[in-house]
Amino acid sequence: MSREDLSKDDILDAIRKLIIWIGDDPEREGLVDTPSRVLKSYEDFFSGYSINPEAILERTFEDVAGYNDIVLVKDIRLESHCEHHMVPIIGKAHVAYLPNQRVVGISKLARLVDAYAKRLQTQETLTSQIGTAIENVLKPKGVAVLIEAEHQCMSTRGVRKPETKTVTRHISGVFKDEPSMRQDLFSLIKS
Repeated sequence: MSREDLSKDDILDAIRKLIIWIGDDPEREGLVDTPSRVLKSYEDFFSGYSINPEAILERTFEDVAGYNDIVLVKDIRLESHCEHHMVPIIGKAHVAYLPNQRVVGISKLARLVDAYAKRLQTQETLTSQIGTAIENVLKPKGVAVLIEAEHQCMSTRGVRKPETKTVTRHISGVFKDEPSMRQDLFSLIKS
């Protein structure tokens, strides 16, 4: 079965059944419009499936007045959903690259994070996807992606350890091969 095989009514009916399964009445005043609201929420939460992330990076700029150092966009708010429990993963991403003659608009890095985050994910896969896309499109001298996030599957269920953070990273090129570049990058992230 594919997405195209499901009608809007099929989805709304499934949400109503879920409400019944958890023990409530989908016809109750406060819940009558909930199936429609949930559907709209899911369209937003998972909008990344309709985006080609690498296309976000295609427009680049060559005129950088000789700039040849780290480009870092840090503290990008990240909202994703765990592919195992479909509950939120909330955190921040730090995305850096060392240009190789071309740069991309900095907002594109935040858009790239969102394009991959708005899918069912594991944090490890998300981190790798962001870094690999930058490598494939920009062909920079190095890429670094560091994600720090709280997983609601750990904080609100299961082991119930709120405020526990998971840190993942993807490092390539000069950030991997040259310790001084890696040290400079992590100093920038911490500052």
